[in-house]
Amino acid sequence: MATVKIKLDTRRAKSNGTYSIIYKIRHLKKVYTINAGVSVLKEHWNSSTSNVNNSNSNAKSINLKLLNDYLAIERAILALDDKVTIEKLRLLIKGKTEAKTCSFKVFTQQLVDEMFKTKNTGNAIVYRTAMNRFLDFCKRDIMFSEIDYVLLQKFELHLKLKGLKQNSISNYFRTIRAIYNKAIKHQLVDRSNYPFYDITIKSEQTAKRAISREEIKRLLSIKLDENSTASKSLNFFMLSFYLRGISFTDMAYLKKSNLIDGRIFYKRRKTHKNYSIKLFKPAEDIIKSLKYENSSYLLPIINETMQEDSLEAKKVIKQWIKTTNKYLKRLSLELKIDSKITTYTSRHSFATIAKRLGYSNELIAEALGHEYGNRTTAIYLDAFDDNKVDDMHYKVITYNKS
Repeated sequence: MATVKIKLDTRRAKSNGTYSIIYKIRHLKKVYTINAGVSVLKEHWNSSTSNVNNSNSNAKSINLKLLNDYLAIERAILALDDKVTIEKLRLLIKGKTEAKTCSFKVFTQQLVDEMFKTKNTGNAIVYRTAMNRFLDFCKRDIMFSEIDYVLLQKFELHLKLKGLKQNSISNYFRTIRAIYNKAIKHQLVDRSNYPFYDITIKSEQTAKRAISREEIKRLLSIKLDENSTASKSLNFFMLSFYLRGISFTDMAYLKKSNLIDGRIFYKRRKTHKNYSIKLFKPAEDIIKSLKYENSSYLLPIINETMQEDSLEAKKVIKQWIKTTNKYLKRLSLELKIDSKITTYTSRHSFATIAKRLGYSNELIAEALGHEYGNRTTAIYLDAFDDNKVDDMHYKVITYNKS
C-alpha cells in the first residue's frame, strides 16, 4: 500500500528564500516526490502538523489546497490499490485526469498512428515492431513507471536468448528509449524515473559488404533469361551500383520525371538530401531493358495504384529486396563468389573501388551523400562540383570493364 506525507523540501531555497512544499509518496519500496506548486519561508512551516502556520498571510488557502490534494491522493491510492502509479497521482494533482490510463501500448500506438498519417511509414513500422517485441516479453501492457533498469536488463537477456544480434537488440532499445523520452515530454512519466541512465546501448560495427572488381565482372558475364526474376534481380543490383550505390527504396520510387538532361535528380528518403547523378550508358541500358511502359515510374517495382510511402508500397519494396537478395545469393553460389551479396553490397562496392582508385574520402563521401569529418568539413564538401563527382563515378563503373 502506498503512503503519502506532506513535507517542506529544505534541500534548496528559491531566490526569494522560500522552500517548496512537496508530497512524499512511498510506493513499492520506492520514494517519489510531487511538487505541490506552493513555496513558503521555513519559519512559516509547522513540521509537526505538516501545514503552514498563521504567520503566513495565505496560510488558510494554502492549507486548504494541501488538504484537498492529500485527500485526493489518498482516495486514488485506496481506489487503485496496487495499480496506482506515480504518473496517475502526479496527473491527479495537476488536474490532467485524461492521461491517467495512457499505458506503454496505448501511447506507442498513438505515435504509430500519427506516423502513418504523416506518411512516416518506416518509423511507424520500427516503433510498432519494437512495441510488439517488448510487450511480447512483458506478456501484458504496462505503465511507464514499471519500466526500470531490472526489467530492461531482463529484456536484453531475453533477446539474446532468442538469438538476436547486438545491432538488432540496440535498435529495439533505442526505439523504446525514444518512446520513453516522448512519454516524459507528454508528462506521462516523471524524468526522475528514467531507467536508461545505466543502460549502455551498444552497437557492433558490421563488416563492409563489398565485392571485388573481378567478382562484379563474373556477375556481368553470366547468361540469364532476360525475362527471369534472376535477371531482373541482377539488373536491380547493377543499376544500384551504376547509380553510385543508390538504395533499393530510393531506386523503387524513381519516376521518369526524375530524369532530366541525362541526370537523375531525387531526394534520398533516409537523409532527405538532394542528389544529382549522371546517367551513364550502363545504367541507361538497364533501364531500357526493364521496359516499364505506361507508368510514371522508372522501374517495374511499384505501380501507379500504390500511394508513395504507404504500408502497401513498403511491403512490396521489402518483398522485392528479399527476392533480389535470394537470387543474388544463388548467383554468388553458382559463380563461387565467397562474399555475401545483397542489395546493399552495391553501395559498399562503389565506395571500395573508388578508394582503390585513389580518390579522397571527402569526394567519396560527397558521391554517397555522407558527411565526412566535422561540420566544417561538410561545408567545404559543397564546393565539389558535379564534374569532379561525375569523373570519379565514370571511372568507378568502367573500371570493372577493363
